[in-house]
Amino acid sequence: MIKILSNNLTLYFTNTFPYKNKYKDSKKINTVTISIGGNIGDVSKKFKQLFLMFQNDSRFFLQKTSPILKNPPFGYLDQNDFLNAIIILKTNLSPIEALNAFQRYEYRFKRTRSFQDAPRTLDIDIIFYNQIKMDTKRLTLPHKSYKNRESVLIPLHFV
Repeated sequence: MIKILSNNLTLYFTNTFPYKNKYKDSKKINTVTISIGGNIGDVSKKFKQLFLMFQNDSRFFLQKTSPILKNPPFGYLDQNDFLNAIIILKTNLSPIEALNAFQRYEYRFKRTRSFQDAPRTLDIDIIFYNQIKMDTKRLTLPHKSYKNRESVLIPLHFV
């Protein structure tokens, strides 16, 4: 199913986005909300692969996903539109351990960091980790720019 929000914002509903797990995992105590995005290659296929990887990764319990939002780039504008979604996971990892795990996932999908707001195969940002507030060189929680990004706020509305 497709829902057009405006001339440049479209929601896509698939069998994995949105998703709500009917089971509970009481062994994992932390809730981490991540934003995923990309605009290089078959991004919807990458999202589905990432979804399956999280389902098979014992460090995480996949709770919910949002629909996929197609939206224009910001910052560097000379690039393709992005697909973005939200995933909510449960984990026993610390915030830095979770960040390390997500960066390894990005690497597996051949993420490169050439310049700010550059095109990318897969981007994973931690938006929230429980109610923790922190500001270090590697990680700021909640994510410092999430309130200014439709690519986060719109999908977040659906989880």
